[in-house]
Amino acid sequence: MDVDAGKQAVRERVWAALDQADAVDPPGAAGHIPSFVGAEAAARRLAELDVWPQARVIKANPDKAQLPVRETALREQKLLYMAVPRIATPKPFYLLDPTLVGVDAASSKRAAEVAETVGPEEMQPVDIVMCGSVAVDNRGVRIGKGAGFSDIEMGLLAEVGLLGPHTTIVTTVHQLQVVDKDLPETEHDFRVDLIVTPDEVIRCAPSPRPKGIVWEHLSDEKITAIPALAARRGR
Repeated sequence: MDVDAGKQAVRERVWAALDQADAVDPPGAAGHIPSFVGAEAAARRLAELDVWPQARVIKANPDKAQLPVRETALREQKLLYMAVPRIATPKPFYLLDPTLVGVDAASSKRAAEVAETVGPEEMQPVDIVMCGSVAVDNRGVRIGKGAGFSDIEMGLLAEVGLLGPHTTIVTTVHQLQVVDKDLPETEHDFRVDLIVTPDEVIRCAPSPRPKGIVWEHLSDEKITAIPALAARRGR
């Protein structure tokens, strides 16, 4: 079984397990970063860790599962960058400055109404990267929903030096999303440092940070569909 097929098999198992356990709200995990029951509790647990109060700049995914984390960041006056869904704009991140927007801007719908977008060159170094996952193992290897957007976002940040040893990469998930067997990974995948569930914190071994976009893993169609990639290749 190749890596892509292996990842998809894991997704299908995890989505089915979450649905069977009524662990997503609203129902229907398939095709999504699961909006898991207990997301608020996981966000509270993250906020209790030492890395959270020390962090000033947060970069987050736009999925509902991580909405409580984004709300906490804004409530606590942290500068928040949130990826535009599907990285669909030339400047692919919303700038959510808590002095200019309310906590409601943590939702992607509201952010689109009130926040400006920025490119990586306009951003500050990131202290915490908050990413969504479909599955994650104890080594910190994660699998997303299959579109590859998180990997591209990380590559864009890495290329302009916004990630470093000081950056902590975190995912919040339901316990059913933490798998026992090692997950498949490729060169463009990144690992997380912390896995936070409603019930526990798993600290993973340190791993190298992404170095940039792995262009050879992207099709021309993918590059053309993402304005920030198309512009960067053009330069």
